[in-house]
Amino acid sequence: MNQLLRHPHRPHAAETDTTVAPDPERLARVVLNRLSEPGDAVVGRWLGRLSAVDVVRAIRTGTVPEHPALDAERLAAYQARLPGLDPAEDLKRVHAVGGRFIIPGDTEWPSQLDDLGDGRPIGLWTTGTGSLRLLALRSVAVVGSRACTAYGAHVAGELSAQLAERGWVVVSGAAYGIDASAHRGALAVGGMTIGVLACGVDVAYPKGNAELIRRIGAQGLLVSELPPGEHPNRFRFVLRNRVIAALTRGTVVVEAAVRSGALSTARRARDLNRHTMGVAGPVTSELSAGVHALIRSGGATLVTDAAEITELIGAIGDDLAPQRSGPVLPRDLLEPAVARVLEAVPATADGAPVERLARQSGLPADEVLQRLYELTSLGYVERHGAHWRMVRRR
Repeated sequence: MNQLLRHPHRPHAAETDTTVAPDPERLARVVLNRLSEPGDAVVGRWLGRLSAVDVVRAIRTGTVPEHPALDAERLAAYQARLPGLDPAEDLKRVHAVGGRFIIPGDTEWPSQLDDLGDGRPIGLWTTGTGSLRLLALRSVAVVGSRACTAYGAHVAGELSAQLAERGWVVVSGAAYGIDASAHRGALAVGGMTIGVLACGVDVAYPKGNAELIRRIGAQGLLVSELPPGEHPNRFRFVLRNRVIAALTRGTVVVEAAVRSGALSTARRARDLNRHTMGVAGPVTSELSAGVHALIRSGGATLVTDAAEITELIGAIGDDLAPQRSGPVLPRDLLEPAVARVLEAVPATADGAPVERLARQSGLPADEVLQRLYELTSLGYVERHGAHWRMVRRR
């Protein structure tokens, strides 16, 4: 397998690095991630029958088994991209920016992405210290137009802040407009947010949001299907939206014109049996026309605040989230850092702010915040304003 993946004129990362070499399946999925675009159903269908190692070997040697939609032209395109690929170098590159590459079967893999079927991501590149799987258990997407109005930006920020204060993780695309307002709303109240990018996690796009993207990576998570260094295009933005829809418990469209790309996220969410919600705007605003049409057609439920959103998404998807009545995992199985934060959370009704919990646990405040949201997903703690407290058992 090592010979299969490494470039013939370049040493394998394990030969120049003291870290443990990645497993062959992970390396093979990095190769496939470079060979294909996000959502490639042909590769996805193939991975349903073979391991990634066998798929890469078959592409390289041309010994491809009978496979629907895999014609000679497509195979030639895959083979043309093989020379020069160095999966170990890609992994090293993302590790250098504090990231990792997670694949199906990893404990951090969000199983709800499997609902995408053959279009499921081959793997996900992510930066941040929180667990993507745990944070996604109580997450909601807030999306909308890039060229939003002041009304749309205000509503997106308020909704996201309210959701974060209720212990929900806000997911969006880190773009201008509604996306940026959603992320900022969650960050402003010390909440958790996930940015799903249409470029590599080491690329700040759009450049005007570089500081915001840095903050998301520090306080939350940045996630992408695309390998390091890759830049976005129009096609990749649309494909990115399906990940946002599948990852979350529901999607809220704050503001969108009739042909807005944000509506594709809403349609994907609806197709995946996730709750789709819309915020009404002025009837004279073209930027609300798409949302109004979505609501009028029955494709979305009208919502006006976080309480209405959580009433909808909190009542569905029990298979995606643990019951709040009790923990999913015994406390002795928690990761050491998570256990330290849990020990620091008081059982009093007042609770304690993040800063106090950071001092008591001896961990950085950003990491404490991430661990608190993981503990919320597991049903151990809850947020009460700016304070965190233990969940009271009945």
